[in-house]
Amino acid sequence: MSTGTSDSGAIIVDGIAVPVRVRRSARARRYRLTIDAARGEVRLSLPARASLKRALGWAQEHGPWVRDQMAARPDGVPLGDGALFALEGHEVEIRWRADAGRRIVLAEGVLIVGGAAESVGARVLRWLKARARAVLEAETRALAATHGLNVASVAVGDPRSRWGSCSSTGAIRYSWRLILAPAWVRQATVAHEVAHLLHMDHSAAFHAAHARILGRDPAPARAWLKAHGAGLHRVG
Repeated sequence: MSTGTSDSGAIIVDGIAVPVRVRRSARARRYRLTIDAARGEVRLSLPARASLKRALGWAQEHGPWVRDQMAARPDGVPLGDGALFALEGHEVEIRWRADAGRRIVLAEGVLIVGGAAESVGARVLRWLKARARAVLEAETRALAATHGLNVASVAVGDPRSRWGSCSSTGAIRYSWRLILAPAWVRQATVAHEVAHLLHMDHSAAFHAAHARILGRDPAPARAWLKAHGAGLHRVG
């Protein structure tokens, strides 16, 4: 992976200043614009010694493209009463009830939430993260044990650029948002990180171990995340 430095700037799109995250890279040979759909952020890559002013001017010329790409982003999904979102690939509705207990209950596609109405979103988010950690830890440890591998720890966070990571010490960390994806997609990511306990790279040996540990071709799961991953980041 190339190294580089980050900066910031802005371009004007339809009369509105749109922030641009700028990244200089020694490996870049030309300007490149991308959209981070999860953050709604414009990113501009440029060679290490290129003029920032000129690069932003070039980006400004692509204002119509930026507008169209931003408009095509999926809408955000606030976790409030009546909201619909996917949990393990199945649609779930949040339903707040004043008479419900403090414990969140999932029953037949409905997430029943009690407590103060204004805290529904925060409580559902905590519940999702706790569920993600419990499921991912159980699956990771079970899969590792099956293959005679040791896991130091399992945790969840909310990274924007990866779905999981594994350190050389055996500490595995996932995006909690995997609990929103279908189980077969999540399990392929678990197998990916468990395979890193054998190979701390993405060599041919690693990919062979990944497929062997998963028990099937992981390519469909990768394709699903590529196609739908940005949508997972819109939840909450």
